[in-house]
Amino acid sequence: MTERTAEFVRVAAADDIPPGTGKAVVVDGRRIALFNVNGTFYAIDDTCTHEEASLAEGALYGEIVACPKHGSRFHLPTGRVLSLPAVIPVNTYQVKVEDGHVLLLPVPQRGRGMPHKA
Repeated sequence: MTERTAEFVRVAAADDIPPGTGKAVVVDGRRIALFNVNGTFYAIDDTCTHEEASLAEGALYGEIVACPKHGSRFHLPTGRVLSLPAVIPVNTYQVKVEDGHVLLLPVPQRGRGMPHKA
């Protein structure tokens, strides 16, 4: 078996995701939610860890997204759960912007931080 080195993948034009919004993309079979927070882009798994709901469709409050189904909130930089009913963090992904394009490293980083704790 050969080891594959992950590389950044172009997933969207930066202009396609205005500040304060999110967009779902599929990379290597994974649904990933991209968010633009005042020009800083974040990426997390698109599916809420409580129930099947697209986080890209959730309301964005600064660096926090609320699940549109039951209101669980997740911290975009860390994936940490901030409110019930979810108790499992979401994975995060490295993102960068080059030449007007959003690039994502398709290697999930395990969400960190205990739920509901500082």
